Amino acid sequence: MGGVSIKNVGKAFPKEDGTATEALRGVNLEIGDTEFVCLVGPSGCGKTTLLRIIAGLETPTTGSVTVDGHAVTGPDPKRGMVFQEYSLFPWLKVVDNVAFGQEMKGIGKEERRKTADHYLEMVGLSQFRDAYPYELSGGMRQRVAIARALANNPDVLLMDEPFGALDAQTRNHMQKELLSLWEQTQKTIVFVTHSVDEAVYLSDQIVVLTPRPGSVREVITIPWDRPRDRTSAEFAEVRRRVLRMIDESESTQ
Repeated sequence: MGGVSIKNVGKAFPKEDGTATEALRGVNLEIGDTEFVCLVGPSGCGKTTLLRIIAGLETPTTGSVTVDGHAVTGPDPKRGMVFQEYSLFPWLKVVDNVAFGQEMKGIGKEERRKTADHYLEMVGLSQFRDAYPYELSGGMRQRVAIARALANNPDVLLMDEPFGALDAQTRNHMQKELLSLWEQTQKTIVFVTHSVDEAVYLSDQIVVLTPRPGSVREVITIPWDRPRDRTSAEFAEVRRRVLRMIDESESTQ
Protein backbone atom coordinates (compact mmCIF):
# COMPACT_ATOMS: atom_id res chain seq x y z
CA MET A 1 0.00 0.00 0.00
CA GLY A 2 1.32 3.41 -0.91
CA GLY A 3 -0.76 6.22 0.59
CA VAL A 4 1.42 9.25 1.40
CA SER A 5 0.60 11.74 4.18
CA ILE A 6 2.57 15.00 4.37
CA LYS A 7 1.90 17.10 7.45
CA ASN A 8 3.22 20.62 8.02
CA VAL A 9 6.50 19.90 6.24
CA GLY A 10 9.08 22.65 6.08
CA LYS A 11 12.67 22.60 4.91
CA ALA A 12 15.40 25.18 5.44
CA PHE A 13 18.95 24.85 4.15
CA PRO A 14 21.55 26.52 6.39
CA LYS A 15 24.05 28.94 4.83
CA GLU A 16 27.60 29.72 5.84
CA ASP A 17 26.65 33.14 7.20
CA GLY A 18 24.37 31.55 9.79
CA THR A 19 21.12 32.31 7.97
CA ALA A 20 19.05 29.76 6.09
CA THR A 21 17.29 29.43 2.76
CA GLU A 22 13.71 28.32 3.35
CA ALA A 23 12.69 25.95 0.55
CA LEU A 24 9.37 24.66 1.91
CA ARG A 25 6.93 25.91 4.54
CA GLY A 26 3.84 24.26 5.97
CA VAL A 27 3.23 21.69 3.22
CA ASN A 28 0.16 19.58 3.87
CA LEU A 29 -0.88 16.98 1.34
CA GLU A 30 -2.66 13.62 1.23
CA ILE A 31 -1.93 11.24 -1.67
CA GLY A 32 -4.14 8.19 -1.92
CA ASP A 33 -2.95 4.65 -2.59
CA THR A 34 -2.46 4.03 -6.36
CA GLU A 35 -2.97 7.72 -7.20
CA PHE A 36 -0.90 9.46 -9.88
CA VAL A 37 -0.03 12.94 -8.59
CA CYS A 38 2.02 15.61 -10.36
CA LEU A 39 3.82 18.44 -8.55
CA VAL A 40 4.10 21.69 -10.51
CA GLY A 41 5.01 25.27 -9.69
CA PRO A 42 7.40 28.11 -10.46
CA SER A 43 11.13 27.42 -10.67
CA GLY A 44 12.74 27.09 -7.26
CA CYS A 45 9.47 26.39 -5.43
CA GLY A 46 10.79 23.22 -3.79
CA LYS A 47 9.20 20.48 -5.92
CA THR A 48 12.33 18.33 -6.01
CA THR A 49 13.07 19.02 -2.34
CA LEU A 50 9.60 17.76 -1.41
CA LEU A 51 10.08 14.66 -3.55
CA ARG A 52 13.45 13.97 -1.90
CA ILE A 53 11.84 14.32 1.54
CA ILE A 54 9.20 11.72 0.58
CA ALA A 55 12.05 9.50 -0.64
CA GLY A 56 13.91 9.91 2.65
CA LEU A 57 16.89 11.51 0.90
CA GLU A 58 16.29 14.80 2.76
CA THR A 59 15.09 15.30 6.33
CA PRO A 60 12.38 17.92 6.88
CA THR A 61 13.18 20.77 9.23
CA THR A 62 9.59 20.68 10.48
CA GLY A 63 6.68 18.31 10.06
CA SER A 64 6.52 14.67 9.04
CA VAL A 65 5.89 12.31 6.14
CA THR A 66 4.32 8.87 6.44
CA VAL A 67 3.82 6.19 3.78
CA ASP A 68 1.13 3.63 4.55
CA GLY A 69 1.17 4.93 8.12
CA HIS A 70 4.92 4.41 8.62
CA ALA A 71 7.15 7.42 9.28
CA VAL A 72 9.74 8.22 6.62
CA THR A 73 13.09 8.38 8.38
CA GLY A 74 15.43 7.55 5.48
CA PRO A 75 15.59 5.78 2.12
CA ASP A 76 13.61 2.57 1.74
CA PRO A 77 13.15 0.14 -1.20
CA LYS A 78 9.40 0.65 -0.78
CA ARG A 79 9.93 4.13 -2.26
CA GLY A 80 11.55 3.89 -5.68
CA MET A 81 13.19 6.95 -7.21
CA VAL A 82 13.65 7.79 -10.90
CA PHE A 83 15.84 10.83 -11.59
CA GLN A 84 16.00 13.12 -14.62
CA GLU A 85 19.50 11.82 -15.29
CA TYR A 86 19.41 8.18 -16.28
CA SER A 87 21.76 7.22 -13.40
CA LEU A 88 22.61 3.83 -14.89
CA PHE A 89 25.92 2.07 -14.29
CA PRO A 90 27.71 2.27 -17.66
CA TRP A 91 29.84 -0.83 -16.97
CA LEU A 92 26.81 -3.06 -16.34
CA LYS A 93 24.59 -4.63 -18.96
CA VAL A 94 20.96 -3.52 -19.04
CA VAL A 95 19.73 -6.66 -17.27
CA ASP A 96 22.28 -6.20 -14.48
CA ASN A 97 21.37 -2.54 -14.08
CA VAL A 98 17.75 -3.55 -13.55
CA ALA A 99 18.75 -6.35 -11.15
CA PHE A 100 21.17 -4.19 -9.13
CA GLY A 101 18.80 -3.37 -6.27
CA GLN A 102 17.94 -7.00 -5.79
CA GLU A 103 21.62 -7.92 -5.82
CA MET A 104 22.13 -5.47 -2.97
CA LYS A 105 19.40 -7.33 -1.08
CA GLY A 106 21.31 -10.58 -1.48
CA ILE A 107 18.81 -12.19 -3.85
CA GLY A 108 20.32 -14.98 -5.96
CA LYS A 109 21.45 -14.36 -9.53
CA GLU A 110 18.85 -16.57 -11.19
CA GLU A 111 15.92 -15.06 -9.30
CA ARG A 112 17.01 -11.45 -9.76
CA ARG A 113 17.64 -11.92 -13.47
CA LYS A 114 14.21 -13.51 -13.82
CA THR A 115 12.68 -10.46 -12.13
CA ALA A 116 14.76 -8.10 -14.28
CA ASP A 117 13.65 -9.88 -17.44
CA HIS A 118 10.02 -9.54 -16.35
CA TYR A 119 10.29 -5.76 -16.00
CA LEU A 120 12.38 -5.38 -19.14
CA GLU A 121 9.58 -7.13 -21.00
CA MET A 122 7.10 -4.80 -19.34
CA VAL A 123 8.97 -1.71 -20.63
CA GLY A 124 9.54 -3.29 -24.06
CA LEU A 125 13.31 -3.76 -23.85
CA SER A 126 13.75 -7.53 -23.65
CA GLN A 127 15.83 -7.57 -26.82
CA PHE A 128 18.30 -5.11 -25.26
CA ARG A 129 18.88 -7.03 -22.01
CA ASP A 130 22.55 -7.68 -22.87
CA ALA A 131 23.28 -4.20 -24.24
CA TYR A 132 25.18 -1.51 -22.37
CA PRO A 133 23.58 1.86 -21.56
CA TYR A 134 25.70 3.76 -24.12
CA GLU A 135 24.12 1.62 -26.85
CA LEU A 136 20.62 2.87 -26.02
CA SER A 137 18.74 6.06 -26.87
CA GLY A 138 17.77 8.51 -24.13
CA GLY A 139 14.20 7.23 -24.00
CA MET A 140 15.38 3.64 -23.78
CA ARG A 141 17.81 4.45 -20.97
CA GLN A 142 14.99 6.08 -19.02
CA ARG A 143 12.84 2.98 -19.53
CA VAL A 144 15.69 0.93 -18.05
CA ALA A 145 15.76 3.29 -15.05
CA ILE A 146 12.00 2.84 -14.58
CA ALA A 147 12.34 -0.95 -14.86
CA ARG A 148 15.10 -0.88 -12.24
CA ALA A 149 12.88 1.07 -9.85
CA LEU A 150 9.94 -1.29 -10.45
CA ALA A 151 12.11 -4.40 -9.97
CA ASN A 152 12.38 -3.53 -6.27
CA ASN A 153 8.56 -3.65 -6.08
CA PRO A 154 8.12 -0.26 -4.39
CA ASP A 155 4.76 0.88 -3.05
CA VAL A 156 5.50 4.44 -4.22
CA LEU A 157 7.34 5.49 -7.37
CA LEU A 158 8.90 8.96 -7.12
CA MET A 159 9.86 10.58 -10.43
CA ASP A 160 11.86 13.80 -10.71
CA GLU A 161 11.33 15.33 -14.17
CA PRO A 162 12.13 11.94 -15.73
CA PHE A 163 11.30 12.96 -19.30
CA GLY A 164 12.70 16.48 -19.21
CA ALA A 165 15.78 15.69 -21.32
CA LEU A 166 13.82 13.93 -24.09
CA ASP A 167 12.61 15.37 -27.38
CA ALA A 168 8.88 16.13 -27.64
CA GLN A 169 7.94 13.05 -29.65
CA THR A 170 9.83 10.66 -27.38
CA ARG A 171 8.45 12.42 -24.31
CA ASN A 172 4.85 11.94 -25.48
CA HIS A 173 5.57 8.27 -26.17
CA MET A 174 7.14 7.80 -22.73
CA GLN A 175 4.10 9.40 -21.07
CA LYS A 176 1.85 6.81 -22.73
CA GLU A 177 4.23 4.01 -21.72
CA LEU A 178 4.30 5.21 -18.12
CA LEU A 179 0.50 5.30 -17.91
CA SER A 180 0.39 1.75 -19.24
CA LEU A 181 2.91 0.63 -16.60
CA TRP A 182 0.98 2.44 -13.86
CA GLU A 183 -2.25 0.73 -14.88
CA GLN A 184 -0.50 -2.67 -14.83
CA THR A 185 1.34 -2.22 -11.53
CA GLN A 186 -1.09 -0.01 -9.56
CA LYS A 187 1.74 1.88 -7.88
CA THR A 188 1.33 5.25 -6.25
CA ILE A 189 3.25 7.75 -8.40
CA VAL A 190 4.46 11.20 -7.37
CA PHE A 191 5.85 12.96 -10.42
CA VAL A 192 7.67 16.32 -10.58
CA THR A 193 7.38 18.19 -13.87
CA HIS A 194 7.83 21.67 -15.32
CA SER A 195 5.41 20.79 -18.13
CA VAL A 196 1.82 21.68 -17.33
CA ASP A 197 0.70 19.78 -20.44
CA GLU A 198 2.41 16.67 -19.08
CA ALA A 199 0.76 17.09 -15.69
CA VAL A 200 -2.73 17.42 -17.18
CA TYR A 201 -2.16 14.40 -19.43
CA LEU A 202 -0.83 12.10 -16.68
CA SER A 203 -2.27 12.86 -13.30
CA ASP A 204 -5.27 12.18 -11.13
CA GLN A 205 -4.36 15.29 -9.17
CA ILE A 206 -2.13 18.28 -9.92
CA VAL A 207 -0.54 19.90 -6.87
CA VAL A 208 0.37 23.53 -7.59
CA LEU A 209 3.05 24.90 -5.26
CA THR A 210 3.62 28.55 -4.38
CA PRO A 211 6.95 30.35 -4.94
CA ARG A 212 9.70 29.67 -2.40
CA PRO A 213 9.17 28.85 0.35
CA GLY A 214 6.90 26.35 -1.36
CA SER A 215 3.54 25.42 0.07
CA VAL A 216 0.42 23.98 -1.51
CA ARG A 217 -1.49 26.66 -3.37
CA GLU A 218 -4.13 24.39 -4.85
CA VAL A 219 -4.86 20.74 -5.61
CA ILE A 220 -6.69 20.23 -8.91
CA THR A 221 -8.48 16.93 -9.47
CA ILE A 222 -8.66 15.70 -13.07
CA PRO A 223 -11.94 13.75 -13.40
CA TRP A 224 -11.65 12.46 -16.99
CA ASP A 225 -10.81 8.96 -18.09
CA ARG A 226 -7.60 8.12 -19.91
CA PRO A 227 -6.30 8.33 -22.59
CA ARG A 228 -6.82 12.10 -22.67
CA ASP A 229 -7.23 14.31 -25.71
CA ARG A 230 -4.65 17.11 -25.55
CA THR A 231 -6.67 19.08 -28.13
CA SER A 232 -9.95 19.06 -26.19
CA ALA A 233 -11.49 22.21 -24.70
CA GLU A 234 -11.50 20.64 -21.22
CA PHE A 235 -7.79 19.83 -21.42
CA ALA A 236 -6.98 23.37 -22.59
CA GLU A 237 -9.03 24.93 -19.80
CA VAL A 238 -7.22 23.05 -17.02
CA ARG A 239 -3.86 23.83 -18.63
CA ARG A 240 -4.74 27.54 -18.77
CA ARG A 241 -5.89 27.47 -15.14
CA VAL A 242 -2.63 25.95 -13.91
CA LEU A 243 -0.46 28.19 -16.11
CA ARG A 244 -2.34 31.23 -14.83
CA MET A 245 -1.56 30.29 -11.23
CA ILE A 246 2.12 29.75 -12.00
CA ASP A 247 2.36 32.99 -13.98
CA GLU A 248 0.71 34.92 -11.15
CA SER A 249 3.16 33.37 -8.68
CA GLU A 250 6.19 34.24 -10.80
CA SER A 251 5.02 37.81 -11.29
CA THR A 252 4.88 38.35 -7.52
CA GLN A 253 8.38 37.01 -6.83
